[in-house]
Amino acid sequence: MILLEIHNRILEDTVSVKIRNALNGSKPESIDVTIADFDGVLFHLTNPDGDKTKIRISICLKFYKELQQHGADSLIKEEYGEFLMETPESGYNISILLDLEKLPEDWQPLVKKIGLLKRNCFASVFQKYFEIQEKGEESSSRAVIHYREDETMYIESKPDRVTVVFSTIFKDPDDVVIGKVFMQEFKEGKRGSQTAPQVLFSHKEPPLELHDTDARIGENIGYVTFVLFPRHTNKAARENTINLIHMFRDYLHYHIKCSKAYIHTRMRAKTSDFLKVLNRARPEQSNSKRVAGVSQRNTAIRALT
Repeated sequence: MILLEIHNRILEDTVSVKIRNALNGSKPESIDVTIADFDGVLFHLTNPDGDKTKIRISICLKFYKELQQHGADSLIKEEYGEFLMETPESGYNISILLDLEKLPEDWQPLVKKIGLLKRNCFASVFQKYFEIQEKGEESSSRAVIHYREDETMYIESKPDRVTVVFSTIFKDPDDVVIGKVFMQEFKEGKRGSQTAPQVLFSHKEPPLELHDTDARIGENIGYVTFVLFPRHTNKAARENTINLIHMFRDYLHYHIKCSKAYIHTRMRAKTSDFLKVLNRARPEQSNSKRVAGVSQRNTAIRALT
């Protein structure tokens, strides 16, 4: 299966082109680009106050206020430091300012970080609960992140594990069937690798961990539960764990759509093969029968006139 990129390639490539042009001595050009990412996230690249030598990169997450409760502001400040603007662009949560005339020599890692802006926003809530678990403590409250409309992520930690639950909506009944197949494959993966996290899937009703919440119930609702153990949350492994798990919902629905497209392609190809067989099996009329048929038709037409 294909793993989705955790960075925004369009954002990264656009900033890289601007920086390379500036380093090559090209005349700076204005920029006003809006980029849509997964989970309804928007990026906006502009020149603040019309200054073409500066690029402002802004991000809008509808659920950023919920991430702020779990230390998103401090993590973003730690990652982007002097490039972080104190006052973000209107309508956006975070803004980063690049001065093309004062770029660091090793600007490539900075561009990589900019491409990971959404990922780093998500990382704050995971890091908080991973650290609680690492101390052998239990979280006093559960994190509830409404990362999409009508879809929610729940995180809580115990002394021996961190539980992450994704709620997701299947807009098509076929998606439920294909989603169950994927979840079964995740369970089989656990059997093949003892280091893999435990994955549970529930349909229509939330898992037991969420029975005391307002988690939704319905025919098109699914809940995916990841049970992460210390081998997944320790300092050596947590960055990779965050990279993979924060993209899980997009990963699941992306492969459901790919599977449906593949099935439809095979169905169309098979239908085309069946039509060819039927056409070859159609009996051809002899010339004498064709002449007789034409004669009878002409006679019938003259009689009608």
